[in-house]
Amino acid sequence: MLEHRTVGQLMTRKVARVQRGTMFREIVAVLKENDITAVPVVDDAGHPVGVVSEADLLTGGGEGGHAAATAETLMTSPAVCAGPGWSFVEAAHVMKEHRVKRLPVVDEEGRLVGIVSRGDLLDVFLRPDHAIRAEIIEDVVVRALHEPPSAVGVEVGDGLVTLSGSLRRKSLIPVLVQMCRGVDGVVAVREHLTFDIDDTADTPGE
Repeated sequence: MLEHRTVGQLMTRKVARVQRGTMFREIVAVLKENDITAVPVVDDAGHPVGVVSEADLLTGGGEGGHAAATAETLMTSPAVCAGPGWSFVEAAHVMKEHRVKRLPVVDEEGRLVGIVSRGDLLDVFLRPDHAIRAEIIEDVVVRALHEPPSAVGVEVGDGLVTLSGSLRRKSLIPVLVQMCRGVDGVVAVREHLTFDIDDTADTPGE
């Protein structure tokens, strides 16, 4: 079965971070030095406890003002995190659900090991067309459906997959299309396929 690329493959491993007690000005400096718009806040064991974004800095500060604000008073908490084994589809769903642009990535002990952003996930759709075509032919047509590679014509342009040719059974056509949609980098699939046997016809009642 085909598997999407994982968060662990897409994430940035070198992650800037701040502590709960990091002061406002230092947080601003960390964002600027690393050219980022948000930074995870971790405890002494390296577990993410929140995230401080530019929006938090602009709206936070409380009664003591920005100068007295710390990461703990400014951060959005709890931190919404991902695991390195998540697929990019799972990460995208969680980002959408929680309306966040990035997810700290934690290991089995909950320690920060990376960060994945919306931009990292979108990189999946920049896969070269020839790599997408090769995966469809080798992993979908040959290995999954046990069809000869010559049975299906596969053309890929800017992530759009066009399928032509003939399959043994009609029931394989929607299976092939669905599996192609699951290949990383595929934007859409269109098919012009024929078949040798219609195995989708209703079976006469007994």
